[in-house]
Amino acid sequence: MKLRVLLLLALLVAAPGLALAETTATLQHAVPAKKIFALLFLMIGPMKIIGPFVMLTRGADATFRRQLATRAILFSGAALAIAGLLGQRMLQNFNIPLQVLALTGGLVLFLVALQTVLEQFKRPDPPRGDAPKPDLAMAINPLAFPTIVTPYGIAAMIIFVCLVEGDPAAQLTIAGLVGTILFMNWLAMLYAHVILKYAGTALQVFAVVLGVTQVALGLMIILQSLSSIGLFTLRV
Repeated sequence: MKLRVLLLLALLVAAPGLALAETTATLQHAVPAKKIFALLFLMIGPMKIIGPFVMLTRGADATFRRQLATRAILFSGAALAIAGLLGQRMLQNFNIPLQVLALTGGLVLFLVALQTVLEQFKRPDPPRGDAPKPDLAMAINPLAFPTIVTPYGIAAMIIFVCLVEGDPAAQLTIAGLVGTILFMNWLAMLYAHVILKYAGTALQVFAVVLGVTQVALGLMIILQSLSSIGLFTLRV
């Protein structure tokens, strides 16, 4: 059953012919690391950070931007590690099935992604006074939370930690994938102003595609979670 939860999380980024095999295979054999990476990239990856980081650090020098980015990544890494370990204990203490947690994460991802997509059709709000003065406290909020460490990203992290319990090799795989994505986030913030200057239009198009993909991923996780607890049989 644990394998099935992992597979429903990776369904959208997995190959269409991936079977829901009821085996006790390890994480690496159940779903390739590249598909787990793609899933985590959608949830905690750098594409959603560039715009907010540029707005928050407008007028700041390179030293401040580097310090802010570094602190945000350190806070994010610590938060994901704590969330994974603490969430695992809470699931065990409250007897919450992984399918329910996957359903919760999918629902949050669907609602947040849908709101993001719909906001692109709204007229921009008029500016309200001066922008807030850049401060290192922004590394925690809003950069680390909720821009980098999203609620659905935490849900995915908890599920992965539970699934690889007792498997040191799989645990190192998950840690390495998360560390790689956080490093990409750090680089994206360091060069956010340059990226936005020369690839702003391309990023806007990619943001639309990413938003629609996240909506579809959230909806698929919801449907697969409901199917895995026996409410109906999903045919895709």
